[in-house]
Amino acid sequence: MSGSHHHDHHGHSHHHPTRQLWWLSLLSSVYLCAEVVGGLMSGSLALLADAGHMAIDVAAIGLSIFAVWVAKRPANSAKTYGYYRAEILAALVNGAALFGIALWIFYEAWQRFSDPQPIRVGIMAAVAAGGVLVNLIGLLLVRKSCRDNLNLRGVWLHVATDALGSAASLVASLLIFAFGWQLADPILSMGLGGFILFGAYHLLYDCVNVLLEGVPKGVDVEQIRKTIEAYPSVIRVHDLHVWAVASGVHSLSAHVLVVEGVDYCKILEDVISLIEKEFHIEHVTLQIEPPKFHHSKGVHLHA
Repeated sequence: MSGSHHHDHHGHSHHHPTRQLWWLSLLSSVYLCAEVVGGLMSGSLALLADAGHMAIDVAAIGLSIFAVWVAKRPANSAKTYGYYRAEILAALVNGAALFGIALWIFYEAWQRFSDPQPIRVGIMAAVAAGGVLVNLIGLLLVRKSCRDNLNLRGVWLHVATDALGSAASLVASLLIFAFGWQLADPILSMGLGGFILFGAYHLLYDCVNVLLEGVPKGVDVEQIRKTIEAYPSVIRVHDLHVWAVASGVHSLSAHVLVVEGVDYCKILEDVISLIEKEFHIEHVTLQIEPPKFHHSKGVHLHA
């Protein structure tokens, strides 16, 4: 005999700050134009690197808005989990784009080491200071929603690296103005590239973990097993699987061997409630198995 527990995927209300993303897209687009003009006029690699990153940001934010829209589509017979993973795919693309940006920054910075370019410090400093302000506003717009959503975390990382890029440009302009140190521009640009690589690696790692149906962060499978096996009448648990359908949407399935002659419905309901309460996993499917149970002859019991 087996048991399963199902939650209707339509019942979940995952908050997606679409309006904030649209505002962020507008801010980024306007400031992208300012950075391109400022970078060309001042000759600053740091500004041009940040402008290149900002261009990817605008595309990334647009991709994220599209992914949010797709993810809201209801589940159907062809996509029984719905379209949640559209957001994971968007985050994956954003992470790959960040890698590309970092490599471009490294290349351009290396070129500047051998051939330093004259820089108009005043324009560089003014544009960089404006970039810091714009990106801080952007971070505030999405900071609350990025903690549990890989798609929005990808957007947050883009904006955070933009903020650091603008700050690096501002610091470089001050160093050039105060000490005439032209190499400050490519050195700080390489530091920005290193930060981008670090953030992109962790974002891509988390995305791949979801796509490979790895155990979500913060979930201890062995602790779940021990908790279920501690329940009276449960002999052991096998074929225990925990994975993430998308950010914050976790699922669990397991076979639970129990003693003969107990109330299978009660065990099923109690164990599912226990998993939901202790581990905050809402999509739970359990198969209750008496000692002599054979899977091919099982009868499904739903609760």
